[in-house]
Amino acid sequence: MDKLIKRLKFYGIGFGFGLIFVIFFFQNRGCSWLPGNRVKNSILDRVLVVSDATILQMNKLNITNEEIIQVLNDGDIIFSKSDKSEDSKYYLIEKEGRNYAFTLPQESFISEVFIDAKKSHAKTSTTGYGKLIHFPKDSTLVYVDTNKVAICQQEFLDLNDTRDILKLIKESGRINFASSKLKQKPKAEHTIEFQMDSLPISTEMIWYKNKLNITSFKFEGSDFCLEKE
Repeated sequence: MDKLIKRLKFYGIGFGFGLIFVIFFFQNRGCSWLPGNRVKNSILDRVLVVSDATILQMNKLNITNEEIIQVLNDGDIIFSKSDKSEDSKYYLIEKEGRNYAFTLPQESFISEVFIDAKKSHAKTSTTGYGKLIHFPKDSTLVYVDTNKVAICQQEFLDLNDTRDILKLIKESGRINFASSKLKQKPKAEHTIEFQMDSLPISTEMIWYKNKLNITSFKFEGSDFCLEKE
């Protein structure tokens, strides 16, 4: 019995040291159960967006898209300065003396990034445009709704493979904040615009089962499908 108790003590001590090692040395590279990493994973599960104003700020400060992503790996979440309420949720993350805010609008697939953020300024934009700078790693992230109009428009564009749509969005996609309805219930509605060759295409999307669900397309000639309805 004494030997068993001694072994359990050694096991407990080893486990404790291992836990401390993991928390303090790998907290930003693993341990998804830690509160900070759960938040960071929630942000990375969305599409990261920077507004036109933030892009100008990034250019002035020589901050790249890659450095924004790195903030989510190496930065420290300041929970005391974050807002966790449902209607205006955002998290403040500090890295190398600079504050970054990442919004998490309810039922939305975007997270807007702010640099040198102050509490009163960390609110998802309602005007202008935003560039899409990072996407979840999912080749089937986009799918088209099964309503007749959307399917007709998809076929008209000859974009039957949704991976092609995702590729175009990654290349030229932007969100139209003014046209989006991010406070709409039960699902936020996003207006995402992109180019196919020289054709401007606007889409309405919702977030459904961690996918970007296109409910309709709008482009020159798209009314043809409405007439067939």
